[in-house]
Amino acid sequence: VESPAKARTIAGFLGSDYTVLASMGHVRDLPAKGLSVDTDNAFAVEYEVHASKKQVIADLKKAMKGVDELLLATDEDREGEAISWHLLEVLKPTMPVKRMVFHEITQAAIAHAIEASRDVDHGLVDAQESRRIVDRLYGYPVSEVCWRKIRQGLSAGRVQSPSVRLVVERERERM
Repeated sequence: VESPAKARTIAGFLGSDYTVLASMGHVRDLPAKGLSVDTDNAFAVEYEVHASKKQVIADLKKAMKGVDELLLATDEDREGEAISWHLLEVLKPTMPVKRMVFHEITQAAIAHAIEASRDVDHGLVDAQESRRIVDRLYGYPVSEVCWRKIRQGLSAGRVQSPSVRLVVERERERM
């Protein structure tokens, strides 16, 4: 799961047969410096594990030793799906992996999520990654202009400015 509070609650529902740990949100992202998106190579991205998450990764890897199955239970949105995918990429599990999805933290919902587990939805992962790439390619440069012209530290938005840029480009093509 993503948060320690959810981990504790879900662990209480599942009992001692399960170990429930938290990733504490995203475990890796694009590096803070540079674009880290290769526009000449099908927009390939370079990820790095957050320095603050190295111990979390080490703890997760240690907990995976000797387990029969890994259940990923991050949030059900595209960010949660991406977190699950990043965990798979970093942890490289050798045991079967399933993705649990639930919309409420109740004993019945958790039991149903285990029974109805699925694979990671790569469509949702691609959606999150695409949003992140567009944010990096367009949102960061627009934010830098805002810093110079308006006020230091001002953000142009994560999705809004890339979306406006795409609409403007499309309109220019149409014209």
